[in-house]
Amino acid sequence: MATIRALGVLVALSCYHIGSIYAQPSPQVQKRISAAIKKAGSSHTRDVDYTEFVNVFIGTDNFGDVCPGASVPFGMAKFSTDLTGYAPAGYVTDPTQKIRGLSPMHDSGTGSSLGTYGNFEIMPMVCPGGFDTCPVTLAARERFRKNNTDDASPGYFSQTLDNGIKMEATSTRRAGLERFTFPKGSKPYFVLDLANDLPASFAGGRMDIDPEKGRITMGGLWGSSFGPTSYNYQAFACYDILDGGKQKLSEYGVWTGMTSEDFQAYGLGQTHLNLTRNLIGGVYESGALFSFDGKPEQINIRVGISFVSTGQACANAESEVGDASFEEIVSRSRALWNERLSKIEIDLKNTPANVTEMLYSSLYRSSLTPNNATGETQGPFAGTPHPYFDSLYCSWDTFRTFYPLMSLHSPVEFAEIVDNYIDGWRKLGWMPECRANNLPGWTQGGSSADPIVGHFAITYHNEAAALGIDLEELYSAMLADAEINPPEWNTLGRQINVYKQYGYVPFGVLDPTSVGRQTREGSRTLEYAFEDFAVRQVALLLNKTDDVAKYTNRSLFYRNIWDPSVVSDGFHGFAQKRAPNGTFVHTDPVDCSPNDKNENRECSLQGDNVVGFYESSSWEYSWFAPHDTAHLIQLMGGKDTFVKRLDHFFNAGYYLAGNEPSFQTPIGYHYANQPTKSVDRVRDVVFTNFDITPAGLPGNDDQAAMASLLAFHILGLYPVPSTSQFLILSPMTPQYTIHNSYLNVSTTVTTKNFDRRSVQKTVPRGAAAYVRRVSVNGVVQPNRCHFDFYDVFRVGGEVVIELTADKASVDSCGASLPESVSTGGFAQVR
Repeated sequence: MATIRALGVLVALSCYHIGSIYAQPSPQVQKRISAAIKKAGSSHTRDVDYTEFVNVFIGTDNFGDVCPGASVPFGMAKFSTDLTGYAPAGYVTDPTQKIRGLSPMHDSGTGSSLGTYGNFEIMPMVCPGGFDTCPVTLAARERFRKNNTDDASPGYFSQTLDNGIKMEATSTRRAGLERFTFPKGSKPYFVLDLANDLPASFAGGRMDIDPEKGRITMGGLWGSSFGPTSYNYQAFACYDILDGGKQKLSEYGVWTGMTSEDFQAYGLGQTHLNLTRNLIGGVYESGALFSFDGKPEQINIRVGISFVSTGQACANAESEVGDASFEEIVSRSRALWNERLSKIEIDLKNTPANVTEMLYSSLYRSSLTPNNATGETQGPFAGTPHPYFDSLYCSWDTFRTFYPLMSLHSPVEFAEIVDNYIDGWRKLGWMPECRANNLPGWTQGGSSADPIVGHFAITYHNEAAALGIDLEELYSAMLADAEINPPEWNTLGRQINVYKQYGYVPFGVLDPTSVGRQTREGSRTLEYAFEDFAVRQVALLLNKTDDVAKYTNRSLFYRNIWDPSVVSDGFHGFAQKRAPNGTFVHTDPVDCSPNDKNENRECSLQGDNVVGFYESSSWEYSWFAPHDTAHLIQLMGGKDTFVKRLDHFFNAGYYLAGNEPSFQTPIGYHYANQPTKSVDRVRDVVFTNFDITPAGLPGNDDQAAMASLLAFHILGLYPVPSTSQFLILSPMTPQYTIHNSYLNVSTTVTTKNFDRRSVQKTVPRGAAAYVRRVSVNGVVQPNRCHFDFYDVFRVGGEVVIELTADKASVDSCGASLPESVSTGGFAQVR
């Protein structure tokens, strides 16, 4: 979901120096990471703490929308502060923005400009004038942070207000601990917010204070951050504020207020709130206000959250945190993260330090989401016995690299998420495309769940049953996406009836049986075709011969919107939207590209997006046929023209590193038998668009789509989704090992002749960077452009990628090019 990113990244500001205000986070964060990498590289111990290499602040600037808060892998709880301004994940580095409070629920890497979650904010403060002088509403209580004090690492988050109050948090899956340190001699006060969330979507709720037990429970209804406003989800929290009897309340009560109406009202000693939606508009703000006796310097608060009830929220806090100390929960969280991060081990001594930091930070974000809410279901999923994940944000973003990366080392987690997708079909009739806040979110490309579950089936069909996946049921879910037209296809399924009738998604078509936003006709056709390829792959796996022929044909429907008469920058042929009568409806291929001069043009889900493509231009989307690039080369005029056009695409500035349809484009040279150009292009992409600063992503992380793409580039690989084929590039580390504990195999990739001089934007003359030879378990492979999951990561062992500086001698793939349907590729599954 590249919202903002497509054009906004070009004007994004980094906040490293603004007058006398300095950048966040604390400079000590980077010093600590650099020291840890250096120490690990000089040590001979195998007891490595991989969390020390992670910079959780990468992507918290430049519209990266990353949440740096305390979380466990796939945690439902993510403790972070919420700031004013554009802050979809709550936190941003921008020091001109103020802190609203610390809250336990966030998403990471979403493009929703409204923000997502941010429920149940708590704000520490001192109120010298007493209870009824505390600033309780959002606008009243906001404060700046203290410069250069933001600190965080996997499982830990800290921020200090400009009044000297320090806030810290650590987490479990559905709970956590908050610790607050006050200036000496201060009386601690806290505002706990019932109503406000980041998108200001409160639809009613209640709160109860039990002063004897020292427990505040609350819950209510809120709206989606990326879906229909008519939908609501429920959420609940439980705050235990006495630290097992070590802390004593002084005052407690409730408050209400509205910033727009300039009032704050206080109810000292009152213990209940029960409020509905404010129909006239604006959030009717409300919550709890309490203080502690004895002017303690440190206050500890235990928090549990739930999507079921306040009782379950409290039970989650009791079972997952109990009476454990803050340090114990941090330690447990770090252990979980080390288990995840150690699935890929690299040569720490000889890998450039910035590459180490980028890789492990990317692997970290690749396990932040989706949020594992198993046992926390509501609505049609209430009580489901299947795994349940929230924040599938969105499948259009994640099918290309996120799940293929997971397939290398984590089939158990992959299977749980696949079961969750299938359960969407069981409950709603179609698999989810974008689940936001436990609600159906907006569809972007079509039914992108199909290549996700298809990729699982292709890579783990032998283990599927043991992993809890019925492949026939999986295929039935795919067929529902491919054959059944929903009555409303903005949030589920595809506009499949007209697609099947015309062989493309027509512009301005009469659709008498279903409704949806009739835009993005070009990109939807291209995505539908690739989704049909995913169905075809599983049909081939299950020996459904008629379906193989049917969906092979439909996977080639992308050709039906190719208009050879369109010329742009001297190149002929582009994807265009097409009317029901077969005529093409011309739009300039430059529209919605970085070279578009119209800054007011709508390019996303807006109704007046007339370009025909989603968050992209025809210049960009015309490359999208990952399953049939060989025929795309013919459409573009042959290999020579294809390569010239590909060069021009990058050199003229049409490429957007942060846009998913372009993910495979830098490796397109492989299909034209010029793999050395792919290596050069990927080096340029990485070191132009990614680094280890807060602005180190090319825009929105898109639920770690960017993170997983960068990880693959560093490892020298690129996956072709819904297949077992990997394209081979040049690794940026001399050696790495991928561990798959479920298969009980490890695969070590050694980069022979690795030259760290090549790990930069432009490969210098004489630096070995280009693939000369690939061997797998001692057997030299007939080509150097691709290999298969089943020959490598399925069996484990040793892979050697030999590099050379002699670019001219290795600028071909060898015996075979990467596969395409039109040249007989993907004729069988392994």
